[in-house]
Amino acid sequence: MQLKDKKELQNLRTEDFMIRLRSGLQKQHPDIRFSMATLGLVPRSAPVEMTLSGSDLNLVMQTGKMLKEVVQRVPGADNVQLSVEEGSPEYQILPDKDRMQRLGLNTAYIGQNLRVAFTGNDDARLTESGTEYPIRIWLADFDRRNFEDVNRLNILNPMGVPVQVAQFAKVAKDRTPSLLERKDRQPAITLTADALGRPSGTVADEVVAYLKENPLPEGINLAWGSDIKRQNDSFGALGSVLAISFLLIYLIMVALYDSFVYPFVALFSIPVAAIGAFLALNLSLSNLSLFALLGLIMLMGLVTKNAILIVDFTNQLKAGGMRYREALIEAGKERMRPILMTTVAMAVGMLPIALGKGTASEWKNGLAWVIIGGLLSSLILTVFLVPMAYYLADRLKEKIAGIQDKKLAQE
Repeated sequence: MQLKDKKELQNLRTEDFMIRLRSGLQKQHPDIRFSMATLGLVPRSAPVEMTLSGSDLNLVMQTGKMLKEVVQRVPGADNVQLSVEEGSPEYQILPDKDRMQRLGLNTAYIGQNLRVAFTGNDDARLTESGTEYPIRIWLADFDRRNFEDVNRLNILNPMGVPVQVAQFAKVAKDRTPSLLERKDRQPAITLTADALGRPSGTVADEVVAYLKENPLPEGINLAWGSDIKRQNDSFGALGSVLAISFLLIYLIMVALYDSFVYPFVALFSIPVAAIGAFLALNLSLSNLSLFALLGLIMLMGLVTKNAILIVDFTNQLKAGGMRYREALIEAGKERMRPILMTTVAMAVGMLPIALGKGTASEWKNGLAWVIIGGLLSSLILTVFLVPMAYYLADRLKEKIAGIQDKKLAQE
């Protein structure tokens, strides 16, 4: 289904429409299970997916049902489903291997005879007047109706002696799972849920918080899948990219300044930019998405520019003979104008993206708000923090140089 424009729907969100439609259909048709998902560039599975596995199938099923009830109580979780459910009642034949061996029977031979008796064999064909008719050979309905019929079923062993099923096996009534699912060669069950009205990561965090207070039974393993697994992998990769970009910026400035101290001073602008970035995300009610993290990586290069302008001009004034304190004050005055011009220009240029209300605009809003918030906080705090860090670094260098001069004089 393709929805109309937001204005025609009075800003009705896709998730709200899905909830209304599903609840209406379930009321009209309670015996039918409905499944809905938002479509994208690639087919999407349920955003919240967790797989439970363990050696004991009954314990896995029990834990899955318990966790399903927990997820259903989490705000934003919708359409919570288990991949494996209890199947229809059935009779299970549990053979005794010792008795089978004494009677000259084996599992394959018994299985073949039982299959023909209750399911039938349709390998044969009857051809008459050029027309081929399929033939199914099996027990008559009268002989395969109930529990006693299974126990009394005669199977001829290879020696031609009839043997009843009750003589070598036990027949039990049970329910088997509707699906045999495995993970790492162990019985498994997958729980899926949609996240409507809240990010899937927030829903997963509440589940993780519950499991910390109420751990899973011993022997049960939990593995995240779908969006949560991709987010964890992507966030981890982007975290590494942030660390690498921080290191590269520092090494480039070390080569330019021929110093290990002043590049470190310039990097003080990055933490204050991160403060503004996350504050802007919070105030704009945007989520920390992959696009927002990409904006944070872009921000590292943009805000370092402000500190470089101050540090570089201070070094030039010091090279001209000015003392570092006076050089910092002068650099702050002279470089305030270009810092203000470039920051305001970039922030204003990001406003159309940040304020966009078109289709899927929320994907890009976070990126713009991160850059705007980081630039503004960097503008306000960098002009104070970076000169102070520069001042303390030079003052420390001056004291160390004074101590070394005293030692040389004493020697």
